[in-house]
Amino acid sequence: MLDMKWIREHAEEVERVAVWKGIELSMEELLALDARKRRLQGKLDEQRTVRNKRSGEIAKLLREGRTQDAEASKEEVRRCNERIGQWELELAQTEKQFLAWYERVPNIVSPDSPIGRSDADNVEVTRVGEPPLFDFPLKDHMELGELHGLLDVARGVKAAGSRHYYLKGAGVLLHRAVQQLAVDMLLEHGFTLLDVPLMARGQAMFGTGFFPLGEDQTYRLAEEDRYLVGTSEVPLVTYYAGEIVDVEEPIKLCAASMCFRSEVGSAGRDVHGLYRVHQFAKVEQVVICKADPEQSEAMLQEITGHAKKVLEMLELPYRQMAVCTGDMSQKTYKQYDLEAWMPSRAAYGETHSSSNVLDFQARRSNIRYRDETGELRFCHTLNNTAVASPRILIPLLENHQQEDGSIRIPEALQPYLGGVKALSPPVSG
Repeated sequence: MLDMKWIREHAEEVERVAVWKGIELSMEELLALDARKRRLQGKLDEQRTVRNKRSGEIAKLLREGRTQDAEASKEEVRRCNERIGQWELELAQTEKQFLAWYERVPNIVSPDSPIGRSDADNVEVTRVGEPPLFDFPLKDHMELGELHGLLDVARGVKAAGSRHYYLKGAGVLLHRAVQQLAVDMLLEHGFTLLDVPLMARGQAMFGTGFFPLGEDQTYRLAEEDRYLVGTSEVPLVTYYAGEIVDVEEPIKLCAASMCFRSEVGSAGRDVHGLYRVHQFAKVEQVVICKADPEQSEAMLQEITGHAKKVLEMLELPYRQMAVCTGDMSQKTYKQYDLEAWMPSRAAYGETHSSSNVLDFQARRSNIRYRDETGELRFCHTLNNTAVASPRILIPLLENHQQEDGSIRIPEALQPYLGGVKALSPPVSG
């Protein structure tokens, strides 16, 4: 959420960013409704002052025996109440119309964010590692998973419908191992680990910038104002909602949790295997810091660096992408994606996302701190996926497959799997 005074002073910039992000927004209507709302509020305040003054005079006039004047004041109070009632109704209607537009206003974007319409316009920043060359026929993650008994998609669909799956045996252990690897790394960097609610109220979804524009991506509990979260970013940020916090040192939170997304609008996209599923697990990083652009930029680089470290510990080739305006969400100021090499796709696929949202979430969630002068200010918040599974299993299985069908386990992951160095396929017969 942006400050409305700032929006009035930078209307052209806001409208331009809305176009870049593909958000329908009429600045003309928003500003007109804002002006009307302020005008009505001014009239109401003035009329309430008159009413209160006249009401205060009545008892005095009656004590002085000025009955006629007292009756005139009563009549004026009655007319004031009629006007106030009418204008309160108009104000309520105007505020509803105003909020319908105001809640669509996007965050601004950083000067170094690429301008583009979709992920095809994202810009490569750096590339680490080289895609492996195989001199034997490749198996994709589904073939490898079935060969090793790591997963069962058919029964997942039978139980829960499309884009659901079972992980089995070593598949579950891999799924848990990559999460614990990421958690342990974050704990070493001073993060506090939380076990978070998997459901959130509508206000929490709005406060973190996922509503109203992302509501169609969310599963709602029937007849309740509660939703299954698509990322623990929601409960992590909301942990401090409505509070004044100490950010002399940035607050660093993380969580390992299940996540749920409806994936509306993605029909036909990435439907094979584990790339785009409805239920998954993420280790999420959230940082809350001072409203200092230099500090929040430094934190963006730091949390992105943690995600890079995970990919490097998993010995996966990857590239870092600067996300363009058209691929950003409403709340995002600056974003990086990390994409791991996925041999079966012969391409890089997104595995991590890292965002600086400035004070957009903190304004909506009312998270503030006192600066050096004692003035209350809204914090900056940032988020990053340290690892997401089972998607990370795609490059992990495919890049480390061997000619004999075995799957090599990266050295950093071996302690989490009891020292196992490779998964060997079952011996036929």
